[in-house]
Amino acid sequence: MVTTVQSAVKRYRLRMPSQTENLEIIRSFVGHIARRVGFDDEEATKIEMAVDEACSNVIKHAYERDARKPIDIVVKIDYDKLTVIVTDHGKGFDPASIKMPDMKEYLAELRVGGLGIYLMRTLMDEVAYDIKPGVRNQVKMVKYFVKRDAPRPRKAGVQKKVKGGRQ
Repeated sequence: MVTTVQSAVKRYRLRMPSQTENLEIIRSFVGHIARRVGFDDEEATKIEMAVDEACSNVIKHAYERDARKPIDIVVKIDYDKLTVIVTDHGKGFDPASIKMPDMKEYLAELRVGGLGIYLMRTLMDEVAYDIKPGVRNQVKMVKYFVKRDAPRPRKAGVQKKVKGGRQ
């Protein structure tokens, strides 16, 4: 693991062989950082699950279980968010071609698997892909410290002025 401090951004790196046995280490790495920067257990677990799904997809689909190839995980912390970037050099895919499942239909048919991208999009605030098959594929997942649609806390000592009235 390499830790780099650049101005207000902290960056952590982990490179692991693409083996399912390493998923626990990857989850622990990401979860520890998430809790350390202030996410509660529920949010940290969501981040761990999203990263687990991304890495599982690399193992199964990008590398087709070739354990000799590495998965790179970078966690970046800045003032308002935690960003996890999972990188591989295997087979790519077209993220736009992945249809989000109808969960009622999915559950009614008792299907198993195939929810990785759906889960990543549900558990994280943002998910983006940069796919260059055989060269470099990345999934970038972002979790904000404060929900973007949540009301912003008022600054202490600042009162809203109302014309002609008091506060």
